[in-house]
This record gives sequence, structure tokens and C-alpha cells, in this order.
Amino acid sequence: MKNYQTVVPIDQAAAPAVQRHATGLHLIGDLYGCICDSRLMLDSTYLENFCKDRVAAAGLTTVGSLFHSFGEGGGVTGVVVLAESHLSLHTWPESGYVTLDVYVCNYSENNRPKAQKLFDDLLAAFNPSDPHLHRVDRA
Repeated sequence: MKNYQTVVPIDQAAAPAVQRHATGLHLIGDLYGCICDSRLMLDSTYLENFCKDRVAAAGLTTVGSLFHSFGEGGGVTGVVVLAESHLSLHTWPESGYVTLDVYVCNYSENNRPKAQKLFDDLLAAFNPSDPHLHRVDRA
């Protein structure tokens, strides 16, 4: 089991009671010491296709994507827009560092297990030696 830090609202007592219909899950990772296939850190086309494959494998739906490379030896920034919300990531190959966000809403079904699978698959691919993971239940 991964060690997630749970983020909670600052003042839940002050928030008015509202019925929520589209709760969600936001998984956030600051991945330090990544030891992985260099194409995941440097090649925007490879990383985009890899992410879209992982999205499909998790049972989520890609509706669009945009990935940008910062040139020879530079990192990649990218986003996959999901029908259920989004996946975003940014790589710093010179530091072996990646930021990773997977957010899903649960409007029509519970997408939490799918989000967790996607996040876990990407975490395994980047193979960080020092992952800092956060889990935010959105409501």
C-alpha cells in the first residue's frame, strides 16, 4: 500500500451543507529519483501515446491531449483530457523528477478505482525512488 498524505478542507465546519452530485478523486505525485525509460522523460510523442494507452487500460476515456517537448535534453509537459476529467504530467529529466496528477469525477459512476489504476501504472513506469503522494477526495 502506498503512503498517501490526505488533504482535508481547512474549515469543514464553516462550509454550508450542500448535496454534491459529482464527487471526485485527485491523485497527486511528486516523483523524485525516477529511474525509467528515457523516452518517458524526453520524448513527447512517446509519452503521449504511452499515457493514452494507460488511460484506455484503466477504463477511462480520452477526449483530447496535448504534449510539448522543451527540446533536446529538455523535459515534457502534457495533458490528457478525459471524459471523466484529466491526467497531467511534467518531466524534468535533468533532475529525474516528475509531477503527476490524475483527477476523475464520479458523476455517473465511481471512477476512483480507474483513477487509482492509471496513477499506479504511471507510478510504476516512472519508478521513483522517493515518491511524495497525495490523495484529495473532492466533494
